[in-house]
Amino acid sequence: MCINGVFGGRMTEVAKRAGAKVTTLEFDWGTEVDPAKVEEALAADDSISMLAFVHAETSTGVRSDAKTLCEIARKHDCLTIVDAVTSLAGIELRVDDWGIDAIYSGTQKCLSCVPGISPVSFSEKAVAKIQSREHTNDSWFLDLKLVMAYWEQSEAQPKRAYHHTAPVNSLYALHESLLMVKEEGLENAWARHAKHHNALVAGLSVLGIELIVAEEYRLPELNTLKIPEGVDDAAVRTALLSQFDLEIGAGLGKFADNAW
Repeated sequence: MCINGVFGGRMTEVAKRAGAKVTTLEFDWGTEVDPAKVEEALAADDSISMLAFVHAETSTGVRSDAKTLCEIARKHDCLTIVDAVTSLAGIELRVDDWGIDAIYSGTQKCLSCVPGISPVSFSEKAVAKIQSREHTNDSWFLDLKLVMAYWEQSEAQPKRAYHHTAPVNSLYALHESLLMVKEEGLENAWARHAKHHNALVAGLSVLGIELIVAEEYRLPELNTLKIPEGVDDAAVRTALLSQFDLEIGAGLGKFADNAW
């Protein structure tokens, strides 16, 4: 499990609570998941079977190189689990081309949809791994064998299972959001985020406000700024919201009170 922010830590905690044997690899906040260090860790321990990381770390505004990390994982015969909550439709993400095995996102970020549902995707290797599980999952709700049987019938599951009641209204909303992405074009959406990011950075530079993340790792859709010395974090955010209807987020975790 690679940790370079709040959500890498949360992914790790979820895995531990699910009973996984977890090895963690930690990186400085504001930096990417370093492929060289991942390569070194996997080479040193051939018992590792999965590599998990956050593609776009919301708490820091950092983009990690998912393509390279997935290549390294395959080289060491590891499946990959990727958090794409903030990256889907915001930056380049090629699930099949990069060979991502399990990936999840959220609807409330770059899809501009209602919160509460999580798009997921599994490779054939990941599905085979799930289907070959010998022990019953401790969680009914998160039992992917049952969920897959609910999604569709298959040779392994000829009778479709009833697992949950789908959030129909939210799914209609997601359908509309995906239509909007299709109409704009996915690569055009990536370019739009990059264009607006560059304009924002130029304006902030004039104001003397610095970004925390080095340019090569920055997310265009989520920018983390250093709060200038002597500036009252809460007062600025309150003024922007009340006077200009502009809401900016406070820093999370290690960035609390020193980042926007």
